[in-house]
Amino acid sequence: MPSPAPSPQADHTAACLYCAQSTEYPLDHPGTVLCPVCEWQEAQRCACSG
Repeated sequence: MPSPAPSPQADHTAACLYCAQSTEYPLDHPGTVLCPVCEWQEAQRCACSG
């Protein structure tokens, strides 16, 4: 039984810098790449450090 093919989107998305989950950004996206959860947590940290 052949293994299922990986989704095309998974092959072309960057991994989150903090948790390594796939993100909605392409591999060639410049800057820090975060998943939605880590992006939200980073925004909370920046908003409260003041």
